[in-house]
Amino acid sequence: MAKLIELKTYSDNRGSLSVLETPEIPFEIKRIFYIYEVDDSDRGGHRHHKTVQAAICIKGSCVVENDDNEKQENFILDDPKKCLILYPNDWHVLKKFSKDAILLVLASEFFDEADYIFEPYR
Repeated sequence: MAKLIELKTYSDNRGSLSVLETPEIPFEIKRIFYIYEVDDSDRGGHRHHKTVQAAICIKGSCVVENDDNEKQENFILDDPKKCLILYPNDWHVLKKFSKDAILLVLASEFFDEADYIFEPYR
């Protein structure tokens, strides 16, 4: 089941610094990508056989609709301190990107097309 965590963040008059480290990120990072300049389209629409992901909207906002075949839940990512952990069974759709949104995603696996499951749960 997906879970939202708050990253350790240190703020003072100079700005803020958020930290990503274990055990908050429960996997070894093998791939990093980011999504930006999204129009009104939805992104995602899949789950995985193996990959665990951590999603952080480092600028702007977006919504992650998630279904783990037991619970459907929406997560609003609108603060760079929020990190959404998505497990392999989490079928997710990324929606409602603000015009300035930058979504950073850390992944536990290298890209493998065979790892993707595009059919939603019934």
